[in-house]
Amino acid sequence: MHPNESKPSRRSFLDRLWKALGIAAAAEFVFVSAAYLWARKSDTEDRRGVVEAGPVAEFTPASATAFPGSRFYLVRLQDGGFLALSSTCSHLGCTVPWNEQNRTFPCPCHASVFDITGQVLTPPAPRALDILPVIIEGGIVKVDTRRKLRRKQFDASQVVYL
Repeated sequence: MHPNESKPSRRSFLDRLWKALGIAAAAEFVFVSAAYLWARKSDTEDRRGVVEAGPVAEFTPASATAFPGSRFYLVRLQDGGFLALSSTCSHLGCTVPWNEQNRTFPCPCHASVFDITGQVLTPPAPRALDILPVIIEGGIVKVDTRRKLRRKQFDASQVVYL
C-alpha cells in the first residue's frame, strides 16, 4: 500500500452499499410495475377458449355436469336443451357445487340457492348465475369460456337446442 493512500472508511463502504441496494430496489420496482401494466394475455385466457364438452348423447336430461377447470356446469334440461352456467355465485363469487339430491346449486358461503337453470331460489344472491355461450356442431356440445354473459334471471331464450 502506498503511504499516501488511506484505507476506505467503514462509513464510505456503508454509503456505497446503501446506494447499491437502493438502485437494486428501484430497478425491481420498475420491473414489477412494467410487468403489471404490460398488455398481455392473462393465464386464464391462455388456458381457456372453446371447450369441447362432448357428444349430445353423453348428457342425460335433467343433469348438470361439472367442468371445474373451466369453472362452469353444462346443464341439460328435462326438455333436452342446454345451458352452460358459471360455477361462480353472483353474490360474492364463491364456487357453487351441484347438489344432485336437491337438484340445486347451494352457495356454501352465504346460503344462496340456485335451481338447475341458475335462477335464484334463496337470496342473498341478487341475480341468476351467469351463463356462457353454448354451441352445438355436428352433435358435439361446445362452450365458449371466453365470454361470460351476465343476466338478471332465467329466460327460455337462453337455452340452446340441437
